[in-house]
Parts: sequence; structure tokens; C-alpha cells
Amino acid sequence: MAYTDTVREERHVAPAHYSMKIDSFSLLSDMVANSYLEQYESREFDASGYKWKLVLYPNGDKSRNGDGYISLYLVIADTTGFPPGWEINAIFKLFVYDQLQDKYLTIGVGRLRRFSAIMNKWGFPQMLPLSTFNNASNGYLIGDSCVFGAEVFVVKSEGKGEHFSMITDPSDGTFTWEVQYFSGLTGEFYYSQVYLAGGHEWKLKLFPNGQIKQRGKYLSLFLELDNHTNYHTGWKLFVGFTLRIKDQVRSHHHEKTIHHWFNASEDDWGLQRFISLTDIKNPSNNFIVNDTLIVEGVLNRLSVHKDFA
Repeated sequence: MAYTDTVREERHVAPAHYSMKIDSFSLLSDMVANSYLEQYESREFDASGYKWKLVLYPNGDKSRNGDGYISLYLVIADTTGFPPGWEINAIFKLFVYDQLQDKYLTIGVGRLRRFSAIMNKWGFPQMLPLSTFNNASNGYLIGDSCVFGAEVFVVKSEGKGEHFSMITDPSDGTFTWEVQYFSGLTGEFYYSQVYLAGGHEWKLKLFPNGQIKQRGKYLSLFLELDNHTNYHTGWKLFVGFTLRIKDQVRSHHHEKTIHHWFNASEDDWGLQRFISLTDIKNPSNNFIVNDTLIVEGVLNRLSVHKDFA
């Protein structure tokens, strides 16, 4: 079958997969003209995991308006063992060599064509006018010798990919940590227990006297993704979450909502200046009751990555 939107280009690089040199082209032309076949088939060649042939009509494929032209087609050659309804999607180019300029005229469409049991042949019934091809000044036929060629690239689905989605407010997405004996905490930071939420393991990280430059001024609070060493290479996880210090009397909680892409190099995120130590220790705020601070983490949005199926 022919294309109506062919793209013609010139290049010096030879065909990647197959070249077919024909000497005594005029004799071949006479031979097929006096036979019922009207065509010459190349030997089979391998390209992109399949076997192919070139089919040349030296006097034109008259059944497809190719009279007066060189017609050239690509045919899938060996389909032994193919399943019923097989299809092969390929991008291909066909070539004719300009021997004077040492370059190739390539003809293609740059789009996929589907080879099947019903349509096992694609190509160009009007590849070149015979008047152009036979004129030695154009370089295609010199000393009754010419060269054709083909490149075939098959597009195969390997079934690999990803499925991205978002979930909101997972049912297990709130976890509460009671930090007891708060006034006696002298370490730089403390971890909560590990919580399973949204299909991942999380823990809260608390700096009771502040992290780095905020030490002695602010309480620092972070959400950390735990046990991600078995995640796939290049993993990332979008999380919208709220960190909260609870007002244990009036529910005037102090909270901040944060959005962040977690990954292998940034597996925790939060705020160094989450709340001032002055506000934390102010009895009227009811953040510390019976020397206990209540910290909460809430997952609001969470990305889900799965293998594409």
C-alpha cells in the first residue's frame, strides 16, 4: 500500500539494516517485464527482531498507479509462529543510492505503519519516475548498476510504566504522639513511634529546644518517612500534611499545613520555626498539661505510584 504524505530527504549515512545492489538492472527489468511476477524480491534480512524482504518493481507497480515509476516495498517475510491476529508496528525508510554525490535519497513518512496478516506490505509505488532514475546524471543508475536499501524500527511495548494518582484524607492518616515529661527533655531531638498511614510508615521528629539556629527560640517539628530503603530507584512521594500542637483545653491548636515531594535525599520535612518556646510554655495556651505535650501529624493528600497495567 502507498503513502500520500511521503517525506523525502538526503543523507550520506548508509541504511542501517539492509542494502540491495543490482547489477545489470536493464536485464532485470526485461526479465520481469516478460514474466507474470513483475517484481524482484530480495533475500530475507533481520531488523528489529523480525525478518523482512524488499520487493522491487523495476517497471513500476501498475496495480497501484506505479506505471512509469520505480516501485519499492517493505514486506514482513517470515511470520511462522506468530499468534492469530498478530500486528507489528514499525517506522521505516526506503533508500536509493546517488552514486555521483555519494548520498542516499530516503523516502518515509515518519509515522507508524501496522503490518499484519491482512496488510503485510507497505511502501511506495511512485518512489522515483523511471525517467529520473534512468538518467545517469542523477546518479541512481550508473553503468546499469543501482543500490536500494531499508531501515526498519519496530515499536514494541514492554509493558513498563507508572500509574500516578492522588488520595485525599486517608482514613488512617492522623497519628497522635503524647510527649510526656516535656520539661525534662534534654536531648537534641526525639522520634515518635512509627505509624502506618496511607500505605507508608511515618514518624514525627521533635526538636524540643529548636534545631540549629533556632535552638533556644523555637520548637522544631518534622514529618519523616521511615523505612524507604526498599523503594524503587528515583522514587518520590507528594505529601500534603498538617503538623499540629494541640491546645488540650479549648482546641485552639497551633498547626501548619505543608506540601512537599519526599524522596531519597529529602525523607523528612517540616519547620525549624514551628512555634516559639515562649508560646509553648505559656500556660494560657494549654499546650503543656501535666508536663505532657500532644503532637499530631495529619496526612491530607498523598500521591500513589503503581506500575502501569
